[in-house]
Amino acid sequence: MPGVLLGDVFPNFEAETTIGRIKFHDFLGDSWGILFSHPRDFTPVCTTELACAAGITGEFKKRGVKMIALSIDSVEDHTNWSKDVMAFNGETGTPLPFPIIADDKRVLSVQLGMLDPDEIDKDGMPLTARCVFVIGPDKKLKLSILYPATTGRNFDELLRVIDSLQLTAQKKVATPVNWKPGDKVMVIPSLSEAEATALFPNGVTCKELPSGKKYLRYTQP
Repeated sequence: MPGVLLGDVFPNFEAETTIGRIKFHDFLGDSWGILFSHPRDFTPVCTTELACAAGITGEFKKRGVKMIALSIDSVEDHTNWSKDVMAFNGETGTPLPFPIIADDKRVLSVQLGMLDPDEIDKDGMPLTARCVFVIGPDKKLKLSILYPATTGRNFDELLRVIDSLQLTAQKKVATPVNWKPGDKVMVIPSLSEAEATALFPNGVTCKELPSGKKYLRYTQP
């Protein structure tokens, strides 16, 4: 089945967008990137999602993440829909702060494995699911999340996982359940006690367990 796996180099596709034709890797430059797809323009859940994304553009920018959306309609439709999205945010007349890819032939949707067979348009064609792809500066896929067309995304969670991805790309740690920035993180199991002590000057604490195994090691990043 077409698609991209974690660790794969993300396709360097060319596409028409609301800011003109782009080559994806050139668009990203040296930044992190997030690509999120939408089933269709002028639909209720998609409008709330794009409005939310537009409202927190500064949070993505602060993290050095370039944003781009995709939907299966034309550039003209995207441009007109963007006006509704910004009006929903109470910002009538303000342009959408990120581009939308026009995938009206569903070429990218097929290539990236984004079609939802359970959601069909009036012509009997499948719509795109709500996919999220986070791409690192090395152009490799770091995260993918797939939601059905009927379920809107949680953008607070997307920011949280980006914080985790960026932290764990720099330090030999992992983030535990429900982690958020500022919380303690876990030392990866491959580090010896001596290595962990040297790497983490804030100290390492270990939770005692019935097994006696010392694998739940915490530190403050």
